[in-house]
Amino acid sequence: MGRIRYDFTGEAVLVTGASRGIGFAIARGFALAGADVTLLSSGADVQTAAGKIAQACGRPCGALQADISDSAAVKAALAGLDRIDVLVNNAGLERITPLCDPDGAVEDTFRRITDINVNGTFLVTRHAAPKLRDGGSIIVTASIWSRTAVPEFSAYVASKHANLGFTRVMAQELAPRGIRVNAICPGWVRTEAAMLSLAGMSARTGRDEADLLAEITAAQVLPGLLEADDMAAACLFLASDGARDITGQAIMVDRGEVMA
Repeated sequence: MGRIRYDFTGEAVLVTGASRGIGFAIARGFALAGADVTLLSSGADVQTAAGKIAQACGRPCGALQADISDSAAVKAALAGLDRIDVLVNNAGLERITPLCDPDGAVEDTFRRITDINVNGTFLVTRHAAPKLRDGGSIIVTASIWSRTAVPEFSAYVASKHANLGFTRVMAQELAPRGIRVNAICPGWVRTEAAMLSLAGMSARTGRDEADLLAEITAAQVLPGLLEADDMAAACLFLASDGARDITGQAIMVDRGEVMA
């Protein structure tokens, strides 16, 4: 991250959806900045991810496994945490849900996406809030699609719009405790989930993936595909004292694709 240096030594950071992609990069970024990091994910691979981060930073990294759409499971998973200084609600699911697709599986996918992206974000925050220190920070991973929309991603786009509404409500609700709540809105990032969506778009349109990706990045003011570490940099800033006066905001991290 060039000349930027952050020190989160002694701070407890919880990152959801951190076994891969953006969540993993965010968790690793905080760990390298000295934080005591705990990962929360639904898959058993969260243990492997925690091991990689521990090796990178030379300190233990916690790993919790739970389906965040299950309130009891989330509560049980967080029971062992005494304090949280920074909560990063990153867990999310992105799939195509075409409105007019006759396949009934689309409805199941729609429900699952909203259950994780909306209900899960609420439940994690609800159960983490009593453990958050006064003056702490919450960051929600939204999307540029929380400010715009694309065809056939109704569940994902709707859920990310909901994430922004939730961010603004929580910023007001937790302000008396000095807890700041903000969202980052990534553009297209080179992750497994994004590339899966790209492949789905290619299959449905018959267009080459490379052509679609070129079209996507051409919409940016700054060229090139974003990397997961770019999102970590934004989160470190929002959790730092440098952002002490910023709350209830949606920060676009998209190389100028959506200017708002």
